[in-house]
Amino acid sequence: MKLATYKDGSRDGQLWIVSRDLSLATPADAIAPSLRAALEDWDSAAPALQSLAADLDAGRVPGAAPFDPARCMAPLPRAAAWLDGSSFLHHGRLMEKAFNAPPIPDFETVPVVYQGGSDDLRGPREPMPFVAEEHQIDMEGEFGVIVGDVPMGTTPDEALEHVRLLVQLNDWSLRKLAPYEMSRGFGWVQAKPSTSFAPVAITPDELGDDWRDGRIQLRLHVAINGREVGRAHGGAGAFSFAQLIAHCAATRRLSAGTIIGTGTVSNDDPQAGSSCLSEVRVLEILREGAPKTPFLSFGDRVRMEARADDGGTPFGALDQEVVRA
Repeated sequence: MKLATYKDGSRDGQLWIVSRDLSLATPADAIAPSLRAALEDWDSAAPALQSLAADLDAGRVPGAAPFDPARCMAPLPRAAAWLDGSSFLHHGRLMEKAFNAPPIPDFETVPVVYQGGSDDLRGPREPMPFVAEEHQIDMEGEFGVIVGDVPMGTTPDEALEHVRLLVQLNDWSLRKLAPYEMSRGFGWVQAKPSTSFAPVAITPDELGDDWRDGRIQLRLHVAINGREVGRAHGGAGAFSFAQLIAHCAATRRLSAGTIIGTGTVSNDDPQAGSSCLSEVRVLEILREGAPKTPFLSFGDRVRMEARADDGGTPFGALDQEVVRA
């Protein structure tokens, strides 16, 4: 099933079911007022939500309305936690070059994860505000999972049992601020603005064989002002969601509604392009000695959508304008 959160004036929004083809939607707040509430009572809520989704897809819901992504908040406007990894080694190695940083110890064998802000997650059509272009505004196209309660010490073999939903996201970054924060040893705060999400969160069965090996096996198409800059494949991650979940739960339990991201989707195939501008710029430096592509400016529009081989877009599209705060 596909789930969306419509704006209703509250912090957590109103839960809606969306049809498989993204054409229709119907409120599900009689089952759970919000996705946050549904996740916290998933065993009770999920069967009723699945039944409503089946009725919607079969045309058995009177009054179903056209689905409107412009009404969407992030599927989870406030999450229990937002934990983001760096699963694509090609991206990580390029970022070491971008920031002239030493290699991360055990980068190829132990997941790298940071904890971001989860209190202000943004919807797919919201203009994205930034303080200054001089902060070097960048996008980072990613995939993620939303988990239920995950016990401390969960193993990779057990981890995928706790996946409730899959999401697509843009982990915005301010590259000018990152090196200073990284050098102080406590991680990012100012360099990581609010994260944005595609309009629907989906259960893994919606992807069929495109959900396998604990990875989302789709290409993530990324465009700036209508020009495609990347279509990297999500199956190339060195670490699966099973490994990422187990890593995050190694010494603490995770609460229902925790989101875990892959990090920037990145392939070493030049034809795949890039899901962030820092990659584009570093590759230009390596090829030509200097970067040519600028970071984002106010008025630029960033669009991201994962596409299946049949052209379908299971999560819908993120389509946001960069604006001055």
